[in-house]
Amino acid sequence: MFFHPMDILILIAFAISVWAQFRVKGTFNKWADVPTYSGMTGYEAARRMLDSNGLHHVPIEPIAGRLSDHYDPIHRVVRLSEPVYYENSISAVSVACHEVGHAIQHSVRYPMLALRHRMFPAVNFASGVSPFLIIAGLIFQQFNFLLGIGILFFSAAVAFQLITLPVEFNASSRARNLMVAEGYITNDEERGVAKVLNAAALTYVAAALISLLELLKYIMIFTNRNED
Repeated sequence: MFFHPMDILILIAFAISVWAQFRVKGTFNKWADVPTYSGMTGYEAARRMLDSNGLHHVPIEPIAGRLSDHYDPIHRVVRLSEPVYYENSISAVSVACHEVGHAIQHSVRYPMLALRHRMFPAVNFASGVSPFLIIAGLIFQQFNFLLGIGILFFSAAVAFQLITLPVEFNASSRARNLMVAEGYITNDEERGVAKVLNAAALTYVAAALISLLELLKYIMIFTNRNED
């Protein structure tokens, strides 16, 4: 009943997303077995990078889980999963320094990150409401206006995901440049760092692609109904 030609593209994008998730785990595991020449752990690399950029006040905390690493902009703390925090490997320092990249973005007021932070409260609300409006609009065609409102809310969530892409790529770029410049890795090790960070970035690209295709699908349905 609800099949739409766009669903084929969405399924393809979903398959890419699943593949990307497996790839990031496989790439992380592969380079987790390769120690860095410097001998630094993820924590040590992150601490040095924070300090060298004047962020002595930003703490680093270990957290449970795997690939649960993130920078908390509200409490201004870098949280590293235990394998990243404690281990000395290409994967550990890559992920740790990427999260520090976000802390640096915050300190220099990187425009896209600032925009992302300002959007978050509204997007959080919109993401919770839009599915119900869209489903109601799809089921009850006489209430097509609900689908239109749901599309507006969903558009905010998609815009948030698209803005996340340059934020993530910029954090990785900052991390790679500083890691080489400050001697955390050698030029030869940069290839491994690039593989780890690029694999992680692909998951964001795939997620954004799925959301964008879904948005286009709903817009097409809404437009076609109004033309009937």
